[in-house]
Amino acid sequence: MYSAVRDRTPAVCLAIPGQILEIVDEENRLAKVDVAGVRRNVNIGLLDEAGGGVGPGDWVLIHVGFAISQVDEEEARATRDLLERMGADYEQELEELKASVIE
Repeated sequence: MYSAVRDRTPAVCLAIPGQILEIVDEENRLAKVDVAGVRRNVNIGLLDEAGGGVGPGDWVLIHVGFAISQVDEEEARATRDLLERMGADYEQELEELKASVIE
């Protein structure tokens, strides 16, 4: 069993907001996004079927290198503010994002 189940401490999975800066690989659906000053490539392909996809200037929620949902700027900022108040979990997610590489 997972330690989170044994300890009754729920595991936290975060989706963090980022703004798409540019499409870097159209064929593989990779885009460069900015997440609180951290710029990384993420896969935006999951959003292609949800209304035509996303592009530069759009805000998305990102989890493990994939854009999983499109949000408006107001929701993105509210989500980021909430995550920043969470403290350590958000900081850990940002550190993991900094360390990740998708090419």
